[in-house]
Amino acid sequence: MWGARISLLVGLAATAIAIVVGSVVGITAGYFGGWFGAVMMRLTEWFLVIPFLPLAIVLAAVLGPSVQNIILVIGITSWPVTARIVRAQVLSLKERLYVERSRAFGASSRYIMTRHVLPNVSPLILANLTLTVPVAILSETTLSFLGLGDPTRASWGKMLEEAYSAGAVTRNAWWYYLPPGLGVMAIVLTFVLIGQALEEILDPRLKERRS
Repeated sequence: MWGARISLLVGLAATAIAIVVGSVVGITAGYFGGWFGAVMMRLTEWFLVIPFLPLAIVLAAVLGPSVQNIILVIGITSWPVTARIVRAQVLSLKERLYVERSRAFGASSRYIMTRHVLPNVSPLILANLTLTVPVAILSETTLSFLGLGDPTRASWGKMLEEAYSAGAVTRNAWWYYLPPGLGVMAIVLTFVLIGQALEEILDPRLKERRS
């Protein structure tokens, strides 16, 4: 229970950074398009091409072991997926009649993006948020297990690393590694199920297909 604090803090804070950055990049790139959108998408694809875990490990090793650095590393390496999803939705929304009408009446790009585009992509962002949290928690667990987390703060990844270093697996000391392992599995499964439920609520057709 004590280690859950850091794991949840890192997962939620890193997800917030990833969602904000990805949403801003996706909305602006999709709405403005042109050379600006092309540059933003090339940057996004560059982050997607580079393997996530090696990049996170390098950044964590350079910045140093701390909770703030882990949050920053996971946040700045997890936004490209959100950016691509949001951009695809914005490309469809900006061609809608109500957007064209607002533009014809002289509405600014900022007004259109905040009053028309953002409210319509918010459900998609919310659903993607619940699926990004488990990825962030698993990333924190992996980095802490590799010794790149804050050594002074207890987390599930740090507990697993200590259990492995103490030889808990070979000694069959299940009470050392099983509780943090079950905690990771439970919280990841919880957010995945929440994400699936939100997807079915926002798009009832998914529920019909699965049933």
